[in-house]
Amino acid sequence: MFEVLTGTGLAASAGLNAYIPLLTMGLLARYTDLIDLPSGWAWLGNGWVMIILAGLLAVEVVADKVPVVDHVNDVVQTVVRPTAGGLAFGAGSSTETVTVSDPGSFFSSHQWVPVATGVLIAFGVHLLKSAARPVINATTAGVGAPVASTAEDATSVVMSVVALLLPVLVLLFLAGLVVFLFWFRRRRADRRRERQAARAAGFRV
Repeated sequence: MFEVLTGTGLAASAGLNAYIPLLTMGLLARYTDLIDLPSGWAWLGNGWVMIILAGLLAVEVVADKVPVVDHVNDVVQTVVRPTAGGLAFGAGSSTETVTVSDPGSFFSSHQWVPVATGVLIAFGVHLLKSAARPVINATTAGVGAPVASTAEDATSVVMSVVALLLPVLVLLFLAGLVVFLFWFRRRRADRRRERQAARAAGFRV
């Protein structure tokens, strides 16, 4: 069960920022004894791979905080984030950590399942993020973009670390995500009604 929570947390993290969970795993595996990547995923701890991930992360962090540019970035990331989510779930769910001592037993017979699962989870979170950002930009005249992006990056970092070291807490993040989804849908419905009311008032005038 911990393998699933670890993979889910990392994939959801990738849905917010593609590079944070991959870089987190690489750094922890290379510089600490907290996680032990299996041979098939050992490349995440390679120095050049981490440098590339850090460079891509820097570009993502800047682009995601600029109104309009953040929308273009989300379009580009429609492929990148789900892919990173698949890699993160696959690597995380098969990694030995302080809470998972026998990671190979859960997905031993279907190695493609965790990757496909990670793609779907990251894609779902990415869609929610991409849909929420235009609403945030419109209601705050763009001022909310850097605030929302910073909150998303911080959530991605915390979720990545928690998923690897204390995966049971991933359930709290998932619960928060569900609450946000309901709030977002309600907010969109309210805005739709406001626009319709304003349009109707304009016709009457």
